[in-house]
Amino acid sequence: MTSRDVPGDAPRKVTELPPGIAPAVILVEPQLAENIGMTARAMANFGLSELRLVNPKNGWPKKGVREAASGATHVLDRATIFGSVAEAIADCRYVLATTARERGQMKRVFAPEEAMGELVAREGQRTAVMFGRERVGLTNDEVSLADAIITFPVSPDFPSLNLAQAVLLVGYTWRQASGRAQLPFSGELLSPPATREALVALFGSLEAALDAAGFYPPEKKEIIARNMRDMLHRMSLTEQDVRTFRGALRALTRKGA
Repeated sequence: MTSRDVPGDAPRKVTELPPGIAPAVILVEPQLAENIGMTARAMANFGLSELRLVNPKNGWPKKGVREAASGATHVLDRATIFGSVAEAIADCRYVLATTARERGQMKRVFAPEEAMGELVAREGQRTAVMFGRERVGLTNDEVSLADAIITFPVSPDFPSLNLAQAVLLVGYTWRQASGRAQLPFSGELLSPPATREALVALFGSLEAALDAAGFYPPEKKEIIARNMRDMLHRMSLTEQDVRTFRGALRALTRKGA
């Protein structure tokens, strides 16, 4: 096997997983620098860092590839070049081949979720996912070297995926399957729920203001007041919400005075 590291700038500070945890991404004869760079970016989005290139067209490194990576240059800097698919997967224990069309081979065919489950079950072993050429994908012989096929449930009216899009889908699904998918922030309340005392005080202020404005029909005041209390309860108001409501009521009543 012949391979070489791609030279590059100083590596970014990223958390890289040990070998055998995440699958390698193998691009077979990629042609466009933009697609390789965007693939690196998609990989970095979801914590994948091992990129293997099989006979990239017109040599390597390619002009414009680092710009297309949008900062994911650590993936490009560690990329290795291989002369054939067989060499690129030689150290792998389990390999998936991506394809959008049926190949007539007696292989298991997985959706992304099932496929990534298979990879996660083999954590600790070297695994890889192969992606084919931009125009024609993988050859049947290359697919035959894989353990199984992964395909995407795209619309039959337009099944074509960009190379980086396919890598992005695999990376996202792998991160989900491996239990590493955590949202970067949450929508949790920054203010605690309002106390009953605060809510009752708000009800009193609101009802007094509405009464002074002549809002209630005399015979329906109690019913309307109860309905409005129920409506406010359904809003699950926080302490800050109550303060805001009461401040707005004070402003309105001052203006109307």
